[in-house]
Amino acid sequence: MKEVDFKQILQQYREGKRGFQSLIIAGVEGFESDLSGADFSDSIFEAAYLPYSNLSQARFRQTRLAGAELGDARLFSTDLTGAYLSEGRLVRANLRQACLRGTNLQDADLSGADLRGADLTDADLSGAKLIRANLTEALLVGTSLQGSNLFRAIGANLAGTLCDLNTIFPDGHRGVMG
Repeated sequence: MKEVDFKQILQQYREGKRGFQSLIIAGVEGFESDLSGADFSDSIFEAAYLPYSNLSQARFRQTRLAGAELGDARLFSTDLTGAYLSEGRLVRANLRQACLRGTNLQDADLSGADLRGADLTDADLSGAKLIRANLTEALLVGTSLQGSNLFRAIGANLAGTLCDLNTIFPDGHRGVMG
């Protein structure tokens, strides 16, 4: 994997390049960046800071974004299949229609996130905060919600999810679904 500076990525993006696969991207300071439609599959973002950025329709398949700051980011129809977003901050992020199949979101903060129509099949959301997240029509089959907090989440169909005694459900009760 080749290491590149985030400023180089932004310059190349402005010049029309959209393919940035299998890179180690350092110095990711991208407040309000527009990288919509770019492909970062199989890349590693080190300490990514991308709040309020437009990452809609981008590809982050198998990308490592551990601890990334993506609060209020636009990730509409973004492909995050198999990505590693453990401890990521996605507060109020727009993840409508995003593909998060098999994504690791352990201990991530998705409070207030818009996940309408997102595919979270087999994702790992153990310990995640989904307080007031909108999960209307989201696919959650096989999703691990062990120890997650879904208090006041909207539209969550939790049939087929994995919960435990530490899972907090949208109505505030804790425990395993009956």
